[in-house]
Amino acid sequence: MDLRNKRIVVVGLGLSGVAAARFLVNRGARVTVTDRAPAQSLKSSADSLAGWGVHLNLGGHDAGDFERADLVVLSPGVAHHQPMLEPAWARGIPVIGEMELAAGHIAEPILAVTGTNGKTTTTKLVGEMLQKSHKQVFVGGNIGTPLVTYADGQHGRADVVVVEVSSFQLDTTVEFRPDTAVMLNITDDHLDRYPNAGAYAESKWRIFKNQRPTDSAILNAMDATVAALTRKAPPRARRQLFSDQAVAQGAQILKEEILIWDAGRQTGRFSLNRTRLIGPHNRENVAAACLAAREHGATDAGIQQAIDQFEGLAHRLETVGWVRGVCFVNDSKATNVDAVKRALTGFDQPVILIMGGRNKGSDFTQLKSQIRRHVKTLVAMGEARDQIVTALAGDPEKGILEAASLEEAVQKAFAVALPGEAVLLSPACSSFDRFDSYVQRGNRFREIVARLG
Repeated sequence: MDLRNKRIVVVGLGLSGVAAARFLVNRGARVTVTDRAPAQSLKSSADSLAGWGVHLNLGGHDAGDFERADLVVLSPGVAHHQPMLEPAWARGIPVIGEMELAAGHIAEPILAVTGTNGKTTTTKLVGEMLQKSHKQVFVGGNIGTPLVTYADGQHGRADVVVVEVSSFQLDTTVEFRPDTAVMLNITDDHLDRYPNAGAYAESKWRIFKNQRPTDSAILNAMDATVAALTRKAPPRARRQLFSDQAVAQGAQILKEEILIWDAGRQTGRFSLNRTRLIGPHNRENVAAACLAAREHGATDAGIQQAIDQFEGLAHRLETVGWVRGVCFVNDSKATNVDAVKRALTGFDQPVILIMGGRNKGSDFTQLKSQIRRHVKTLVAMGEARDQIVTALAGDPEKGILEAASLEEAVQKAFAVALPGEAVLLSPACSSFDRFDSYVQRGNRFREIVARLG
């Protein structure tokens, strides 16, 4: 699309909204950015657009902006079904997301990773595998650096563009076509935004919508929802599976190694003996990353080096300290039930589990069997505290404690922990009842643990 002199409304003045606005101005568009948050809370973002000729409409949305627009660009945090968009829909004005806008201006191969859990770890790991294979790589998307900044030429030229993609971003795609699309898993999440689990899964599946037979689709053969959707709406791209069972095309996950198969012939082998990534779910992430990186020219030596040296990411099963023989683990990024299930499988020792925050529509009873197996005591906190207590009463061996704050939760967990046991913050909820983000929540956990010593 020629953007020159087009009237374009960007909705959301966050990181991607600012980046999209600059990209559009650089291409001659007449840009309005609108956000329902008050101007004073958006001062830093608004100041970053000073001098760019962007009209800001903050503290609410003006229907006239949408009626007069030639294009509307939504930031990922803005739901694509909001009533404010009705004037645009009524006039047939395209409503797209920042990732769709960016991808239309990128010529390089795009490798996109989605799934309910493990997206960031896998995306970062793929980037490391390619970089250690001497490829020039851009790594971004939902991971923190908007794709549109790459499209705007701010990161040089890459051999491969590697992006994490959320369901929110996929909701607003039209022609987005990754050369390689990775589906890690699909479990219930964001049910505060989607009407049901099926609608959420269908959003995820949009990653394959525009792929061609020459593209690659990498799929988790062990995930029930992924398997069902593969039967119902099979991707047109070449399919590669990762599984703990034998596969003809893809990756077989063993306890200490990943085997790569092509047309029933083993073509690669990667050791897991030196990886720092804990748990079966991370073996799945490594297998998916191996397949994706190989699609774009990663060498076996580069892949193995990345597996051996990758340190994992903050707030994802991150050991933050030992106090009097008790291990404290920060898994603040675990904002849904499945993430907590996956976290618990990585522990051999008894766990004192801290859960709670703002419920995203999760069914906490799905944790019962894992909690019986791994959790000695559960500490419930935050807005969802009562729901957690009701759903899981009687399951932890030593019962459930309640806390009014994260600090109280850590103190109560530490009081019942014995040397050799672990205190795990794995909330199964968003952080927005008390914190701005899971990062802020995880950092606060670190600070509290540091004071215990």
